[in-house]
Amino acid sequence: MNRPLIRPLILGLTGSIGMGKSTVAAMFAEAGVPVFDADAEVHRLQGPGGALVPAIEAGFPGSTGPQGVKRAELGATVFADPAALARLEAIVHPAVQAARADFLVAHADAPLVVFDIPLLFEKDLLHEVDKVAVVSAPADVQAARVLARPGMTAEKLAAIRARQMPDAEKRARAHFVIATGTSLEETRRQVARLVEKLRAGLASGHAETEQA
Repeated sequence: MNRPLIRPLILGLTGSIGMGKSTVAAMFAEAGVPVFDADAEVHRLQGPGGALVPAIEAGFPGSTGPQGVKRAELGATVFADPAALARLEAIVHPAVQAARADFLVAHADAPLVVFDIPLLFEKDLLHEVDKVAVVSAPADVQAARVLARPGMTAEKLAAIRARQMPDAEKRARAHFVIATGTSLEETRRQVARLVEKLRAGLASGHAETEQA
């Protein structure tokens, strides 16, 4: 994760389901930091007229329609079939990586950018970032948030958790931890402090975990 001097410092933002990562990403954007949202890019690529729709239809016949990829149906198919999931990822991931590269070029003059990557650790994408911030909350807070979502069950949550690196391991591997099991105001203060630290060049160059 060495940083060439000709581009911004890249902060990888990640966190398990229900930890509040999207909320924190929005706080970085509010603080004036350009944010690349991997999930949003996937939705765009797979939405109506999306660039990946033809390739996904070819690989998974009947998986698309006028509104793009039928995400719920396709997801139910591939997540139960590792080989099918790998085929889908081989279509999607290169396109998202290319979009990240374009984003970086577009914001080459920014001192700091954020790559919001949900599976940063799981997909071994550490080489694409300089520092890592993990968004974390207590397990009971995480479960309450996720189970409040429509259609979510304890069984589904358990299956999702099983596919994701444990939160404790993510925190141990991160440079910074942003706690969200508190008020929005406190989380926003953590984000502001981290932005100030990184912009000022005060963050250390080694993988020391700390509260933001």
